[in-house]
Amino acid sequence: MIVDCATYRHGRRVQGPADFSDALDDARAAGDAFVWIGLYEPTEDEFDLVAKEFSLHPLAVEDALKAHQRPKLEVYDDSAFVVLKPVVYEPESDAVSSGELMIFMGDCFVVTVRHGEGAPLGAVRHQLEAEHDVLEHGPTAVLYSIADAVVDHYLEVASELQTDLEVLEAEVFSPDGGGSRNTASRIYRFKRQILEFRRATGPLAMPLARLAGVGPFGRAVPFVDESAQPYLRDVNDHLLRVNESVEGLDRLVTDILSAHLAQMSVRQNDDMRKISAWAAMAAVPTMIAGIYGMNFDHMPELRWWWAYPAVILLMVALEVGLFRLFKRRGWL
Repeated sequence: MIVDCATYRHGRRVQGPADFSDALDDARAAGDAFVWIGLYEPTEDEFDLVAKEFSLHPLAVEDALKAHQRPKLEVYDDSAFVVLKPVVYEPESDAVSSGELMIFMGDCFVVTVRHGEGAPLGAVRHQLEAEHDVLEHGPTAVLYSIADAVVDHYLEVASELQTDLEVLEAEVFSPDGGGSRNTASRIYRFKRQILEFRRATGPLAMPLARLAGVGPFGRAVPFVDESAQPYLRDVNDHLLRVNESVEGLDRLVTDILSAHLAQMSVRQNDDMRKISAWAAMAAVPTMIAGIYGMNFDHMPELRWWWAYPAVILLMVALEVGLFRLFKRRGWL
């Protein structure tokens, strides 16, 4: 589905032909204009028309239709292809979900394809249309604004995850919360959310470094204005912060899981000591009663009048002695 199709000249939206083919011809003829087409989960037939008109590479078209791609940057003869994975944090379920956003950039056009609900394209377009000095830089301004919005939202999601992790950490190390049966499963689910987040942020580091012109892979990218590299470096710095935060969250949740398992092991050892202590205390009177319960005529003190109370007192004394011994050693 085509969400929006507009022609921009000198940073302003202008009235252009309704047909995007004619709009592209007008933009190329003008030389200082470009066309921005936004699509949401297009069908193969819908996207085939756009792909033919803008001469998009078949491999990139296939990726845009099927989705489920890693963040990447591909350069073809007539366009550059960028894949981003916007992330959405759902506070009701404390879950992280990701969508996909594909950007095709050419000499005077931008085609964006959105999958899922996480892409902030509507807000980005409205913001750009209000900032004419930015939008007049053409398709590169669109790429920068989209990447900046996606990465800035990564920072917000990382902050939300940090807050959730602090709550989970407090629960694990509370006097009674760490023993809950659901704690381990909650920690594991949280680790899965971090993994989902990492799948969006980690692979983006290399493509964004290339666009920003930093690192061993940093170099000029066709169809990307080199004057935008300082701004893209700022986005890349934000992404580095996000990846560092994700690494820290992953290490911390792993440590919390290990600490929780250690706590459970210590609690189980305490329980086993208590059970062993009570079993030892129960074994003493059982042994004495078992001896005197045997059917023999000749047994010591069998006909002694004080035998019964003496045996009872002996059992009580032994029980009290064992109880004090185990209590002093911390078994009870």
